[in-house]
Amino acid sequence: MNLEEKIEIVKNILKDRKVAIGFSGGADSTLIAYLSSKVAKDTLAITIDNHLLPSNFIENTRKVAESFGIKHEIIDVNFYEKEYFLSNDSGRCYTCRNLMYSKIEQLAKKRGFDYICDGNNISDLVIDRPGILVTYKKGFNTPFIEAKLTSKDIHEYLNKNNIPYSRSTTCLATRIPTNTPTTQEKIERISWCEDHIHEKTGCEIVKVRDLGKFGIVEVESLDKILKDNKFSEINDELKKKGFKKVALNLSEIDDDEYISIDYHDNSFSYQLPFTINIKNTQELLENEIIKKNDTKIEIENLIINENGLINGYDLEDYESALDSFMNLLPKLRRNI
Repeated sequence: MNLEEKIEIVKNILKDRKVAIGFSGGADSTLIAYLSSKVAKDTLAITIDNHLLPSNFIENTRKVAESFGIKHEIIDVNFYEKEYFLSNDSGRCYTCRNLMYSKIEQLAKKRGFDYICDGNNISDLVIDRPGILVTYKKGFNTPFIEAKLTSKDIHEYLNKNNIPYSRSTTCLATRIPTNTPTTQEKIERISWCEDHIHEKTGCEIVKVRDLGKFGIVEVESLDKILKDNKFSEINDELKKKGFKKVALNLSEIDDDEYISIDYHDNSFSYQLPFTINIKNTQELLENEIIKKNDTKIEIENLIINENGLINGYDLEDYESALDSFMNLLPKLRRNI
């Protein structure tokens, strides 16, 4: 299935509906909003301002929604007032999304929008993002997953059609290691440092990991930060903000996520970066199960292991193997 065919699936899903979208102005939600503006009966973009977002985040969502001619509402939720979130335990992303999606759901229903969706795509399902469980729990629709669109597909379509979007929309709290308290002071330092690097280098994606005395800088283009010894000035400025040492991650940020599998001899294996909740997954696969025990589920041509390893067998070619794997992904339930 080519890109245009996938896009048509999404359009058909959204067509003539009253669509409410959890909207960040990033690639995924921007494309959902754009397509919805073309085919839906009505579209409402809902943005959460949690006070932990990159600079210009809210302004950007306003501009994008306005350019599409769709309704846009912003909900203010001050996460600095949420003690359980600031504790920053391993379930922080689940906690965050659960709160935000509850607010989005409440407003969407109040405004009479019966189809609520987010921009999760199929490649999100092979990444360690526990917030997807909230999408399932709340019953939010995921048209990109239904159409098997990857992040790479989405970026390709946006760029091909000159649709502007922000490449920097992730919550700044994700820069702080789990089980380390999130504070306003830390968030403000991270925000200042990222803005400074963006201004000096022109990098579109900048992340500064706050490890206390140590700061780790990540960007999508090393050339831009290394050019003309810009890194030296950046190093000095970040140290003025309290970091004792500043490191540059030599792996560039790549947001063109896609899915490929290790296929040979009619078989494949794929190791997911999380463990599988066998009990919850069995409930979703009940009518397809051939064999099962406490650590493994077997369905036609596929074996799901509790440790996150997925095995496929008796699959005639790469495309059929990849398709089987993608069909399985939305039915898996992970552990947090």
